[in-house]
Amino acid sequence: MYAIIRTGGKQYQVASGDRLRVEKLEGVVGDTVELADVLMIGDGDQVKIGQPLVDGARVSARIVEQGKAKKIIVFKKKRRKGYRLKNGHRQPYTALQIKEILV
Repeated sequence: MYAIIRTGGKQYQVASGDRLRVEKLEGVVGDTVELADVLMIGDGDQVKIGQPLVDGARVSARIVEQGKAKKIIVFKKKRRKGYRLKNGHRQPYTALQIKEILV
């Protein structure tokens, strides 16, 4: 069984036991979160597609890590004007362990 969920403006395909990184969610390591934005559920031949969400479906997950991604460099320049700007950015994330898909 798998599900398509929406969190942080992105969509992810998850199954029970999967581990994935999503945009930062509130909570501490060990907390359980319920993801209610389930767009689709597939179980073998049977597929439930929501319009836009599947009614009563949710995904239960456990927070296993709160961290920051690798640093990216943002460099801006305008030629012949002496304008140069260099910034770094580290995006915060939450790592989730999917426990179960509830229909």
